[in-house]
Amino acid sequence: MENEKKKYRTPDGLPVDIAIFTILSSAKSGSYRMVAQRELHVLLVKRSRESEAYPGCWALPGGFSGEEETLQEAAYRELKEETNVDRNVMIEQVKTVYYPGRDPRGWMPSVVYCALVQESHLRNLAADTDAEEAKLFPIGEALGLELAFDHNELLNDALEHIRRKMMTTTIASEFLPEHFTIRELYQVIQAVVPAFEEDIANFKRNLLATKTRKGLISESLDANGAPRTSDRNSNRPAQLYRFSGYEPNISIYNSSLF
Repeated sequence: MENEKKKYRTPDGLPVDIAIFTILSSAKSGSYRMVAQRELHVLLVKRSRESEAYPGCWALPGGFSGEEETLQEAAYRELKEETNVDRNVMIEQVKTVYYPGRDPRGWMPSVVYCALVQESHLRNLAADTDAEEAKLFPIGEALGLELAFDHNELLNDALEHIRRKMMTTTIASEFLPEHFTIRELYQVIQAVVPAFEEDIANFKRNLLATKTRKGLISESLDANGAPRTSDRNSNRPAQLYRFSGYEPNISIYNSSLF
């Protein structure tokens, strides 16, 4: 068996690349209470200036898998080594990519992972191993950079994946307090899917009255059964809502986008 193995070239390891997204919030200036501004960011690393390929360029975190680990284990290891992000982020596989010439070092496919995570998971960023810096970029700025390898394309693929997830699951709940306003929910969706535009009144009606979405969210009630309200983001109290845990098998916000 050992002689049989020697007949074939053993690759160094299948590469993995990981796109980690988050939504950062910042307060708007002014005397009126307003919903905080939310903006989608992506985590990039600056490759070492000693790197064989694309030295000093920004790229998605990633590297080669080891012989004794799964691809997901390799992705988590590379994240930790290059950015100090731990395994408490839930990554998922997006695609496998390969075409001739995508890597100047030779035959090099890659398995792409991504995640949309809370900002709290990215508070202790620190570059190590073959990365010089780990930094969050606003998504518009990141898309305008000339990234290493074909990472501009991989970033777009991962972005499409999380946009679809935002429109077809309740992942928005991870970026909201337990009790939230309709406008806060709307803003989280738009931070990830800028093409999503709908009148707030229609948006609320679709969520609460449309048969296929009814039960997705419900009014938040206090201990006495009275509706909860909040003026944290406006000078007039707004009704609070909460996710019910129901997951309809459709685009839960707008069926025309995906």
